[in-house]
Parts: sequence; structure tokens; C-alpha cells
Amino acid sequence: MPQLEQQRRLVTEIPGPISTSLMDRRSTAVSAGVGTVVPVFVARVDGGILQDVDGNCLIDLAAGIAVTNVGGSDPQVAGRVADQAQRFTHTCFMVAPYEGYVEVCERLAELTPGSHEKRSALFSTGSEAVENAVKIARTHTGRDAVAVFDHAYHGRTNLTMAMTAKNLPYKQGFGPFAGEVHRAPMSYPFRDPGGMTGEQAAQRAIDKLESQVGGDNLACVVIEPIQGEGGFITPAEGFLPAIADWCRERGIVFVADEVQTGFCRTGAWFACEHEGVVPDLITTAKGIAAGLPLAAVTGRAEIMDSVHAGGLGGTYGGNPVACAAALAAIDVMREQDLPAKAARLGEILTGRLTQLQQECPAIGDVRGRGAMVAIEITEPDGVTPAPAIAARVSAACHADGVLTLTCGTYGNVLRFLPPLVMPEHLLEEALDVLTKALANLTA
Repeated sequence: MPQLEQQRRLVTEIPGPISTSLMDRRSTAVSAGVGTVVPVFVARVDGGILQDVDGNCLIDLAAGIAVTNVGGSDPQVAGRVADQAQRFTHTCFMVAPYEGYVEVCERLAELTPGSHEKRSALFSTGSEAVENAVKIARTHTGRDAVAVFDHAYHGRTNLTMAMTAKNLPYKQGFGPFAGEVHRAPMSYPFRDPGGMTGEQAAQRAIDKLESQVGGDNLACVVIEPIQGEGGFITPAEGFLPAIADWCRERGIVFVADEVQTGFCRTGAWFACEHEGVVPDLITTAKGIAAGLPLAAVTGRAEIMDSVHAGGLGGTYGGNPVACAAALAAIDVMREQDLPAKAARLGEILTGRLTQLQQECPAIGDVRGRGAMVAIEITEPDGVTPAPAIAARVSAACHADGVLTLTCGTYGNVLRFLPPLVMPEHLLEEALDVLTKALANLTA
């Protein structure tokens, strides 16, 4: 199949007639509890372009929420997936194992931070990976308590909902939740008191945990190095190392949730690397397998091996087709040096958005790393969250052929997650559309 031309093109209004018809069918067949960001149905994805069933070509600044880092139809991934599917699609690794699972675990041991001996266990979703990281930490330490942070997002299972901070849409009406989950303040430079350093913010969190939980009772601290759904909050320099050092001193397992930040997204293979933090356990998913369901917990051998045989697993965890996709995706990331490409896309994003901030008072903050960048939209006072404006700007971008996402505890953050293989001219054009949308809606 020929590649899609890497150009934005609108041939109908958004949504077009075929997408509208499919949305009608969706309403009679799909639960209303399943949301949709943009009302178009996808026909093809290639590079930085998402083509809908009406022939419209949208610039993709979502990448399936940081999943299609290597693009949505990479030929190496597609070829390896097809080859594996022709041989077998499933046996369950716990019943009859296969080499692909082992090879993915070997790659994770090579790529994740730290030179210590490592083990991995594979799952299907990021939520599963986080929940299993907690199980492993509890087994290893013999403790129960779990610490998480304000604005965190860790998943939609019962335990990970308890770990997630935001109520709507993730928690409303779904309780009661798992217990022994305790929340500490996050380093949020835009909203922290002026002049607060990363080390001071870490001490604020540590003091709360020591006084309200007790370090001796904590099995693990689970943290996103850059918070995703919470608003792409990038902690002040020094925050993560200080939390990791405290965990080491107190015998607490430090878990880095890199489900969204992992696999080249931030300009490094993993976001922890930016400050030299080596987690005890690291959870991954999203970008690992180019869109196929795969997740992992990787960590110190003595921690991972503390669980009894049969204590970890799942029917579909480490599915052979998903493992094939991951192995091909990792090859592409290496061959195309996607950490460097992410860094370059980040330079464009940060440069253009910082310039735009000078012209647009509604942009209160520009933040992120690599190709994981966001703007926080505020009222004229420069502080009060403005979610309605953020939603209107995002909708205007959709109507003009650019797929954007909102996020944040207050719903006022526009986040940008281009596929790492996106041509630079497409990103520049997408930012032109964003600039126009902001000018029209905040004038």
C-alpha cells in the first residue's frame, strides 16, 4: 500500500458524512461510557497523518496517547506482526512459552536505566503493569502502604483508580477503592510557591509521608517522572532524585511509572534518565509495541524474583503477536534514533510555544520534555485555570484538521504528542493552526 502524503487536507467538514453515519451506528452499539475526542472514524494512519473514512487528512498530535511513537503503520512492525500471526497468535506464556517473550524481557533489561541485574514480567495494559508493580513491592518489603502524588494518573483498575488523583472522569461513582494508598504533594513549578526548588518540594512530600504514613510502613512510592493525564507536569530539577534517595534510605521500592513517558518520548529512552534516576521498578506500556497491547514491569532481580511462582501473569500477558510488534518497534527506535528525533520535535514545540506565549496571555505555562509538551491555559490573571478556553481551542484545531488532546486536573492543559517519525513541516503547520485557533478564541 502506498504511503500517505504527509500533508493536511480537508475535503469535507469535520466530521464528514461517512464519519457522521458511523457515529450514529456507534451510539446504538457502543456504551455511552466510552468517550471520543474527535468525531471522525479512521481509515489509515501513516507518519504524522491520520486519514479518516471521508478522505480528510488530519495532522496527528496525539499518537494514540503516546503509543504510535514509530508511526501507526510502520512496515517493519507490520511485517513482523504478520509473520508471527501466521505462525501462532497465542499459547499463553504460562502454559507453553515462546522466545519472543524472553527476547522482549532481554531488550528491557538492556534499555531501562541502571546496570544492575534485572528481570521483567509482561502484561497487556499500563494499569496491569502498575498494579503488579505494587504487588511485587508489597511482597518484597512485607509492607502494605503505597504513596502516590497529587495530579497522578495510574490507570482504571480498582487499585490504580485509588492511585489516580482526578475524580472525573476516572473515579466518579466507581468506589469504594482499594485502601492503603496515600497521596503526597507533587512538584508543580507553575503553581508552587515562588522560588520553591525541587529539593524543597521533595522535602514537603517526604515530611507529609513520614508524619502521616511513616516510611517504615511504605512498600513503594509510585511516580510518573512527568505526569501525563495530570497535565504534563514536569517536576522541578532535583525533585525526583531526592525522592529516590529517600526511598533508598528507608527501604521503600521506588517505582517509576513510565507508561506514557517511556520509549523515546521525552528525548531519552526513559524520562528518569534526564536526571540520572535509576528506579527499582519501572512500568512501561503505550509506546512499547506500536499500538498492540503490551506492558511490562522491569526491575531489580532480587525484587522481581521475590514473588512466588505463579504469582505474576495473565492469560494474554506478553502475547506473541504483541511481543513481535515490540521487538520490531524497538529496532525502528534504534535505527532511526528516535530519542534524537523526539528532542528535535521538542525544540520546535517549545520554541514556537514559548514565542506564542509572549503574544497570547491565555498561555500561562509551557512545559515538558522532548515530544511531550503542553501549554496550560489560564484566565487573564495568568493563574486561574480556563478549561472552557482550552476545550474551544482544541475543538477549533480539530475542525481545521489537527488532532489535539486536553488534559490536566483542571482540564485546562493542551498537550502535544506527535508521532516521533512526524516530518518537521507537519509539526510547524500544526502549530500554525494552533496559533490561529488561539488568536480567534482568546481575542
